[in-house]
Amino acid sequence: MAAVNGTVENGQPEKKMITPSLPHPLRNLEVKYTKIFINNEWHESKSGKKFPTFNPSKAEKICDVEEGDKPDVDKAVEAARTAFRRGSLWRQMDAASRGRLLNALADLIERDRVVLATLETMDTGKPFLQAFFIDLEGCIKTLRYYAGWADKIQGKTIPVDENFVCFTRHEPVGVCGAITPWNFPLLMLIWKMAPALCCGNTLVVKPAEQTPLTSLYIGSLVKEAGFPPGVVNIVPGYGPTAGAAISTHPEVDKIAFTGSTEVGKLIKEASSKSNLKRVTLELGGKNPCIVCADADLDLAVNCAHQGVFFNQGQCCTAASRVFVEEQVYPEFVKRSVEYAKKRLVGDPFDAKTEQGPQIDQKQFDKILELIESGKKEGAKLECGGLAMGDRGLFIKPTVFSEVTDNMRIAKEEIFGPVQPIMKFKSIEEVIERANNTEYGLTAAVFTKNLDSALILASALQAGTVWINCYNSLFAEAPFGGFKMSGNGRELGEYALSEYTEVKTVTIKMSQKAH
Repeated sequence: MAAVNGTVENGQPEKKMITPSLPHPLRNLEVKYTKIFINNEWHESKSGKKFPTFNPSKAEKICDVEEGDKPDVDKAVEAARTAFRRGSLWRQMDAASRGRLLNALADLIERDRVVLATLETMDTGKPFLQAFFIDLEGCIKTLRYYAGWADKIQGKTIPVDENFVCFTRHEPVGVCGAITPWNFPLLMLIWKMAPALCCGNTLVVKPAEQTPLTSLYIGSLVKEAGFPPGVVNIVPGYGPTAGAAISTHPEVDKIAFTGSTEVGKLIKEASSKSNLKRVTLELGGKNPCIVCADADLDLAVNCAHQGVFFNQGQCCTAASRVFVEEQVYPEFVKRSVEYAKKRLVGDPFDAKTEQGPQIDQKQFDKILELIESGKKEGAKLECGGLAMGDRGLFIKPTVFSEVTDNMRIAKEEIFGPVQPIMKFKSIEEVIERANNTEYGLTAAVFTKNLDSALILASALQAGTVWINCYNSLFAEAPFGGFKMSGNGRELGEYALSEYTEVKTVTIKMSQKAH
C-alpha cells in the first residue's frame, strides 16, 4: 500500500505539494489516548495489563497502552451488536446521514492532520512528510469517497413471472472485525472503516500491537463526529489474544485483515470454525517489476527505486523482484545504485529524510539475515547491506545484482529496503518467471510498446498491474490479490460487496384486480 487518489507518484508526494510552507511535526506531542474505546467511552483492560509501544527511530518507549484480551473483545462485540440491532439509533439512521457522519470524520482528521501524522511518525518511524501528505491524504479522500456512496447502494428489480414482483436489497453484514497492520496503521484502518460504516455495519477494531496510537486517536474523533455509541469500538492488544478473540467470536459476522500470509491463514481457519464468518484478506506479495529494453529508463529506474524503498521497504506492494531485459541491464543496475546511494536515511521528523527506521528489532534482524543470505547464495552486493548507526533500527538502502530466481531474496518477502535485480531475455520467459510465486498482489511493466504492455497486463497473475507507474492507488479503484496474496477487494465500488448481504424479496400479486 502506498497512497490513495493520486496523492503519491512513485512513492513520493506530488511536487505541487512541496511548498515553502511545509507542515511541522509536533515533536513534544503528548499522547492522550491509550485506553480501550468501547461505546464511545474509554476503558481500562479487564485484566489490568498494559503493553508498551516504542519509537523505532530512537529505540525508546513512547507510552503504555491498555492490553485488551478476550473479555474486552466480548464487551466490544456486545456493544457493536447492540448498536447494530434493529431499532437502534444507527440502524434507524438514513443512508444520507451515514454519509454526513463519514464526511464529518474526514473533516476532523483534516483538522488534526498534523497531530495524526506526528503520532504515526512516532509510532512507525515513517517520515513525517510521507505520513502527512500520503497516509493522511489517503484517509481523508477514502472517507469522502465512501461518504458519497452511502445513499447510492441500490438493489435491482428482476423480471420473473408476470404474477410476481422480485427485487433485491443490499443490507449490511452486521458486526465487522477489522485487524490492521503496523506498516500503514491509520490508512489501513480507514480502508476498512469507511466502506463498513458506509454500508451500515458496526466495527470492532484490533490495531497492530506495534502501532496502536493513531487508531486510538481516531476513536476520539468518531465520538466527536457524532457516531452513536457502539458503532466503532477499538481494542488494542496482541494478535494471539485480542486478534484471535475477534476471529473466533460467534457474534462477529465478517473479518477484514491486512497483514502476513501466515497470520491470514490462521484467521481464515479460526473464522471457519466459529460461524463461517465472511473473511477478506490483504496479505503478502513478492511483486514483479518488469523493465523492457524499450522503456523510458529514467522513469523505470525512479519508479522501481521508489517502489521498493518507499516506507522503508515495508510495503506488501514493494517492487521486490525487478526483472530487466538484458540489453539495458547494466545501465539499469548502475543508475539504481546511484539512486540508492543518494537516498537520505535518518530522523523521520527531518523534512529531508526519505527513509526512517524499520519497525522493530524482529523485522530489523530478519532483513539483515536475508541480506546475508543474498551474499552467501552468490548475488552481487552493489551497495548497502549494513545497519546504520548505533541507535535506532536503520538499514542502508541495499541493491543486489546478478540475482537468480532460486535465491531467498528472490523468493521471500523481505519487507525491507532491499532491491534484487534480475535479468531476462524475452516476454514469454519473464511472464513465466514473474508468475512463478505463491503470491499475486501487484505487478508493474515499463515499456513504450502497447502490445507488450497489454500482453503482460493480461498474462501476469496479480490483482493490480501498473503500466509505466508504480504504487498508483486510488480510492475509486479496487485493491487486492490473487493466490496467497489474499481474497476479496478493498477500495472502490467492489469493496461495498464485501460489507453487504444481498437479499431477494419475491412478492406474488393477486390474480384479480380490485
